[in-house]
Amino acid sequence: MAEVQDRPATPGAAFKEHFVDADGFHIRYMEAGQGEPLVCLHGAGGLRLSRAHDMLSQQFRVIVFEAPGFGSSAKNDRHQTIFEMATTMNHAVANLDLGHYDLLGNSFGGRLALCMALDNQDRLSALVLVAPAAIRPETSPSVPAPTERDRDLLFAHPERQPALPPLSQEVIQKQVELVGRLRGPARDPRIEDHLADLRIPVLVLFGTEDRMIPSMMGSIYREKIPNCHFVLVYDAGHAIDADRPEAFTSVVADFLVRREAFIVSQQSSLINP
Repeated sequence: MAEVQDRPATPGAAFKEHFVDADGFHIRYMEAGQGEPLVCLHGAGGLRLSRAHDMLSQQFRVIVFEAPGFGSSAKNDRHQTIFEMATTMNHAVANLDLGHYDLLGNSFGGRLALCMALDNQDRLSALVLVAPAAIRPETSPSVPAPTERDRDLLFAHPERQPALPPLSQEVIQKQVELVGRLRGPARDPRIEDHLADLRIPVLVLFGTEDRMIPSMMGSIYREKIPNCHFVLVYDAGHAIDADRPEAFTSVVADFLVRREAFIVSQQSSLINP
């Protein structure tokens, strides 16, 4: 276990910017911490470092990728499906020569992480899906960019959240177009028909106050994935790591350390206090 360091005053202040070339893309990522590698994938709004990333980096080597087409990267017109992006991101991780690693994805990033795992699970030790957008109700809304007007959809307690960093209209537009193209159907047989093939431990997290994707969707993952734990985090919205960073970090870290010996059985859900 890495030595615990004092938490930086600004979320993400300890993270350093790096780039890796993979599959024809110049891909940005942020890294901090030591220990077992934990690769993180952001949601539809792009890369946003939080207190949860800081806390995880006290125990793990945390690597947070910015997927091609998000943030300051060039517009991504090449990827037409989430599976194509998963191939690119698997190349990016492979080029970092991490050996075995854990993979975590939030929302859109959960869908991406799941596709990455289905395509190449041999290097994965465990998979964490945070309010994943891979299985959704037919009527679920599109996951918004993290702008001030969308705070009520993303957070259970938006009044507790600091002001979100502004995004230019150009960035918002290119991200919305990309996510819309890669979002796929609410129930995609190309994903669901292969969930039984996952051999690694999987943790699925939902907030009890998620207004984007109903938390009940987590039970579908538990039914279809052989070694899957489904955990509800009390009083958290879609952005669980922002609403309940301490609870989020506690349950994720415990799962990544214990894996098969995790505190939640496959037959039950834990509502984290």
